[in-house]
Amino acid sequence: MQEKPVVFTQNDNVAIISLNRTKSFNTTNMELFEEMEACQNLIEKDSSIRAVIINGNGDHFCAGIDLNMLKAVNSEFILNKLNWLQRVYSRWQEMSIPVIAAVHGVCYGSGLELIVGCDMRIAAEDAKFSAPEVRFGLSPDMGGTVRVTKLVGVGQAKRLIMACEEIDAAEALRIGLVEVVVPRDQLMERALKMAKKMAALPPASMNFAKKGINMADESSVAAGLLFEQAQSTYCCGTEDQTEAISAFLEKRKPVFNGR
Repeated sequence: MQEKPVVFTQNDNVAIISLNRTKSFNTTNMELFEEMEACQNLIEKDSSIRAVIINGNGDHFCAGIDLNMLKAVNSEFILNKLNWLQRVYSRWQEMSIPVIAAVHGVCYGSGLELIVGCDMRIAAEDAKFSAPEVRFGLSPDMGGTVRVTKLVGVGQAKRLIMACEEIDAAEALRIGLVEVVVPRDQLMERALKMAKKMAALPPASMNFAKKGINMADESSVAAGLLFEQAQSTYCCGTEDQTEAISAFLEKRKPVFNGR
């Protein structure tokens, strides 16, 4: 039986998206991108989902794009499909809920571009990261040159992308490519702990916090401050804000309804 390229599961209110082309080291192809988009559609329609984890089944997170797909790519394909492919990865960043990448084994090329489109990255100690596209006569084209540069700075981005250097989890943590490094057997436990912590917080304030940070990364201080004013005007006095304060004062667990 052919394995599904992406497996969708849930753990309470956390959606788990697992790359599942294990025989091919979870390399990406058109079928995987289409399945990923289908998972995104499910998540955005289900308001009970409050966080997402993206991981990889098998020995590796993702070894990059399937070279069989790459051999078939030409300028006409890029003209017709690349904007959509970029949107699939960008959509994780645009969601109103937090998206965490849980990475183990190799994370190359397209896999690297996937995780830098997430909100946070937790790496196992055995993780290896590389952007080898230049070696194959290309440059990263699904957000890699943009998002890697924003995460690690110009010099480190050039080292990773132009020199095609592979780095380990400790180096990735040092330069800011990942936020947390844990032993391999603790990877999903740590990711679930973080996801569930954020999933338990008020949805509106989580949404605005994510959008505000994204805006701060992409715009001026003045624009960011205006966004803070707008979101604060909305959040102050909502049912969830009142519940958060009451629960804290009453020393009980809050119950949020998204209003």
